[in-house]
Amino acid sequence: MEKEAIVSSETEKELEESSETENIKKVEAALFLSARFLNLQELVMLTDINPLMIREIINKLIERYNKEDSAIEIITKKDMWKMDVRQEYVYMVNKLATGSSEFTKAEQETLAVIAYKQPVKQSVVIKIRGNKAYEHIKHFREIGLVIAKKAGHTIDLRLSDDFFDYFHLGKKEDGGKIIAVESEKEEEEVNENKEEVI
Repeated sequence: MEKEAIVSSETEKELEESSETENIKKVEAALFLSARFLNLQELVMLTDINPLMIREIINKLIERYNKEDSAIEIITKKDMWKMDVRQEYVYMVNKLATGSSEFTKAEQETLAVIAYKQPVKQSVVIKIRGNKAYEHIKHFREIGLVIAKKAGHTIDLRLSDDFFDYFHLGKKEDGGKIIAVESEKEEEEVNENKEEVI
């Protein structure tokens, strides 16, 4: 009888460990596949795991990636999490992105117009890029790279903070205009060039 109790408690422990391992894998997969920041509610919906357990799992994953000295890290921002490549390996991601990107060439060009002219009316982007740009803008809004604000019969478009996170860019205000700065070194060069012009 005592032997049965020992066996069942060991089996119970193994089942708990197996369940925890499975939950960790679910959260890890959700963060990996999303390629964007996910909040607690989204992670609960994707994984069907209790919110308290998700927080615990994320802390374990952060600890694991830091301990293993991995090229991957989990970034925390305002109670949201994202799996990403560590800053020192971003150059590799950028090399890959210039090849076969997840955005079509047409989408990249539409996004470039928005980035260059922002804040810009959607109607202006459509005039420049054609009717296909409606689909591009819709896609960028859905994935959170572009923010839209109602302006009369059209909408004003501008880059979101997620755009800068997504492309690993710094963000700087320049007389009301947001400019992307790739690194601190590049930011210094931009400031030096401004001083020379003045």
